[in-house]
Amino acid sequence: MKIGIPRALLYHYYYTFWRTLFEELGCEVILSDETNSKIVSEGSKVTVSEICVPIKIFNGHVLNLEKKNVDYIFIPQFHKVKKEWYCPKFLGIPELVEYSIENLATPLIVLDYITKTDMIDSFAVHKPLLNILNVTSMQLKKALKSAREKQLKFRSICKNGYTVPEAYNFLFDGKPLPGKKKSEITIGLMGYVYNVYDNFVSMNTIKKLEDMGAGIITFDMLDEEEIKIDKKEIKQPFWTFSRKIYNASKQLINSGKIDGMIHITAFGCGPDSIIGKMMEIDCEEKNIPFMTVRVDEHSGDNHVNTRLEAFTDMIKMHKRKGGNQ
Repeated sequence: MKIGIPRALLYHYYYTFWRTLFEELGCEVILSDETNSKIVSEGSKVTVSEICVPIKIFNGHVLNLEKKNVDYIFIPQFHKVKKEWYCPKFLGIPELVEYSIENLATPLIVLDYITKTDMIDSFAVHKPLLNILNVTSMQLKKALKSAREKQLKFRSICKNGYTVPEAYNFLFDGKPLPGKKKSEITIGLMGYVYNVYDNFVSMNTIKKLEDMGAGIITFDMLDEEEIKIDKKEIKQPFWTFSRKIYNASKQLINSGKIDGMIHITAFGCGPDSIIGKMMEIDCEEKNIPFMTVRVDEHSGDNHVNTRLEAFTDMIKMHKRKGGNQ
């Protein structure tokens, strides 16, 4: 049986878990193509214009999988972790797909994730797979255990300073992890995984920064304990990944490990409009350079290149002179 997984949204965080789970249950995992202009265009055409870019892209990936003759398309529906809720778009993603894409021929596998931790290996959540895939409880429990172990290994690699694509290449393609390069400056690159690691959305910002001699730290490179809810903090963002990003930015700002911070955000994201300003204020208080890169389906490469070059050049110049940022 072929299971299609859209290469969008939390694919960039949980793909290791999902691929291991479905393969352990005897399925073949088929990914949609990497995000490209056609996927973005097709997704935008079927989605209401008011919706944020990542959702338009997700619909484009679902349409892409329709052409790959898969038996099911997997749609994870994330609700909450403990008492933290996900963005409303995640809560309603199955309905957004079904009502946006008319005459969707491929059936969907929808799993409703309500978990106590970041680890999503709950048997209750995955119980619908028993009937859909015609597997036993024992088979599912064994597959969930394997998926958990692989996901923990993935997170361990990321927390050692490697990017999500580097971890995926190592775990699934056998590519060696790259050697650590010495960088003149270090940038905290904040943003949701589906903005930072989707090269079309971010316009390959990670590679651009590395080519400019900058090292990067993303929120997923930090341990969950470092970015957990601070009960003493009054201004905690409401949404799960918004909280992760904001607390990661605070951790990096106070750590002295970064020379500047960049926030990649998609046009139309409500939570980002709040946490982006909070990060900017925090950076200003600590005298750390901050820049927002806001993208939409019409964004081009040139203006981003220019802004990244100017941002990194100014930081390098000040650092070389030993001056104040």
